[in-house]
Amino acid sequence: MSKLAEKVQEELIQAIENDELVLPTLPEVALKVREAAEDPNISIPTLSKVIGNDAALTARIIKVVNSPLLRTSKEITDIQMAVSRLGINYTCNLATGLAMEQMFQATSDVVDRKMREVWNKSTEIAGICHVLCRHYTKLMPDQATLAGLVHQIGVLPILTYAEENNALLADSISLNHVIEKIHPIIGDRILRAWEFPEPIAIVPSQHLNFSRNSAKADYVDIVQVATLQSYLGSEHPYTQLDWSQIPAFAKLGLDPNVDMQADEDLSAAMEAATSMLQ
Repeated sequence: MSKLAEKVQEELIQAIENDELVLPTLPEVALKVREAAEDPNISIPTLSKVIGNDAALTARIIKVVNSPLLRTSKEITDIQMAVSRLGINYTCNLATGLAMEQMFQATSDVVDRKMREVWNKSTEIAGICHVLCRHYTKLMPDQATLAGLVHQIGVLPILTYAEENNALLADSISLNHVIEKIHPIIGDRILRAWEFPEPIAIVPSQHLNFSRNSAKADYVDIVQVATLQSYLGSEHPYTQLDWSQIPAFAKLGLDPNVDMQADEDLSAAMEAATSMLQ
């Protein structure tokens, strides 16, 4: 590891331990949606009104509900119809996840590019999570999708730090090293600060622990398998691992030697799920 990466890593870990690291806050619309979701008597028109105040998010949710994975014979054209179709919990989780795209933007071109790269990878993995969850578990697809969208959230404060530190920004190898080492720890901190449920809050720090073996399949397993599947066909180091030794596959009842992309139905579903989120 370079001296620079070591120095930055030490500084960031120190800031985390001293509670001095400035954690990002959820976008306002996501906060309002989550607040609304906590009301057990929330009605579809009320939730629709909260989301409807954000035109971009409204358009995204209508796009999702009309995607090949979820659409019915009748096209959905307004947010109230979309919320009725998806249900309140599903809509809230989806809206929270999609609203986060607003956070993956920066003033410097280098950081902005990196943020977009991270967001695009997160949406790809979230799409695969959605399909894995529906086909191989009894867990909630909306929660699995949200877990996929937030599993790299810890990258944000590191990139914000890099934006103020030209030496780190100029050294992409050191920057990537720092991201790889620290984003999982910061991710858990952020999700707990946002009061995400524990099964999702542990995803950033646990999804790359390939020997992890919980009692039954959970959202960490789904994000882990989705992450590995997303690198199939590439030279990425994860493709060199012995997947048959990774417990998450067995817990999902998935043969680690099977390329999901080779199954036409699954491949089409994953493509549809990813494109609905992008």
